[in-house]
Amino acid sequence: MKKGVLLVNLGTPEAPTTAAVRTYLRKFLADKRVIDMPRALWLPILYGMILPVRPAKSAALYRKIWTSEGSPLLLFAQQQAKQLQVLLPEQIVQYAMCYSDPTVDTALESMAAAGVTELTVIPLYPQYSTTTIGSVFDQVASHYMHSMTQPKLHLVDSFYEDEKYIQILVDQIKQELINQPDAHLVFSYHGIPQKYADHGDPYPKQCTTTTKRVMDLIGDVPYTQSYQSKFGPSQWLLPATAQTMRDLPGQNVTNIIVITPGFVADCLETIQEIDHENREYFMESGGKKFTYIHPFNGNEKFTNLLASLVE
Repeated sequence: MKKGVLLVNLGTPEAPTTAAVRTYLRKFLADKRVIDMPRALWLPILYGMILPVRPAKSAALYRKIWTSEGSPLLLFAQQQAKQLQVLLPEQIVQYAMCYSDPTVDTALESMAAAGVTELTVIPLYPQYSTTTIGSVFDQVASHYMHSMTQPKLHLVDSFYEDEKYIQILVDQIKQELINQPDAHLVFSYHGIPQKYADHGDPYPKQCTTTTKRVMDLIGDVPYTQSYQSKFGPSQWLLPATAQTMRDLPGQNVTNIIVITPGFVADCLETIQEIDHENREYFMESGGKKFTYIHPFNGNEKFTNLLASLVE
């Protein structure tokens, strides 16, 4: 029996160009898990209003974070897979993206060609949401609907309160608190529409559990939990990170440490949205010091966590 591990993240445009971003957004925003609207209503909005305009704006933002080697998210996905392969030499480790190359289908075909008969799929999202992990499982299930054979599957549906995960976050925060013990912590999670939570998506409860587990180990330090990356006119989870950044200085909070526990690698939503845009909101509103704690990226402690999830 040959074992394999597939790490799956959201995806990224192939290049910071309008055409590449349009291709990426077309796949991403066409996912029914991501946009829960009747297709007859949503597709005209997507093709008539969003795709003609938004790709150019998003491409300009991607150009600000793009490196000489490519997209940060893709580079960290490659690094995480390589590091995990070293820890699991007897298994085949690959990575895939939901909305860009290498696709889930491509990775699963590669696993089959390599003779993998037992496969662990780890979506790289600590907290479960229908919009993320639910979509990963849909793609895996869809692939095997059209396959004559299927490996023994192990699907990791979350790791939001895993002790190793919590401890890495705690260690990151404590390291920053050494030099600024009076700082206020801000936990910024990616948002989802409020109606998803109203219909049973456990995501906000799992985010709150993560924050509580971390703070139980941090101790008596003031903190705020918020949600970022709102898209579209509907109501999303509150409080919004952008508004929180504008409000905190007025509450005599001028020194903050920001952590993004829902992300395991830097991407547009962390580098550009948090470390650039939200930093500006905070400082322009009267803030004095803004410290951003990067996600795990190539942290070997995170690789060890992934190995423990497989085991």
